[in-house]
Amino acid sequence: MGIRKSNKLPQVILFKQIMKRCSSLSKKQSYGDVPKGHFAVYVGENRTRYIVPISFLAHPEFQCLLRCAEEEFGFDHDMGITIPCEEFIFQSMTSMLR
Repeated sequence: MGIRKSNKLPQVILFKQIMKRCSSLSKKQSYGDVPKGHFAVYVGENRTRYIVPISFLAHPEFQCLLRCAEEEFGFDHDMGITIPCEEFIFQSMTSMLR
């Protein structure tokens, strides 16, 4: 039997890269209403702004949303992370993550 490596390291590296690329999380912009340990995302057709805890990054469901966001919108724009799903789906999913 061989030793199994944890597959968490590549995910950690991936999300550190996402955090660096996302302009809404960069130090050059300041959002006074976003508490420490949280970040803003925009959801739905109306781009409603939600403040979510950074701990959500550890959940596979949220990671899937981020991959969809990168595929559809990328992370190199001024608005921040835009999640491509309907608001009620996002609200339902994030309520289960808390």
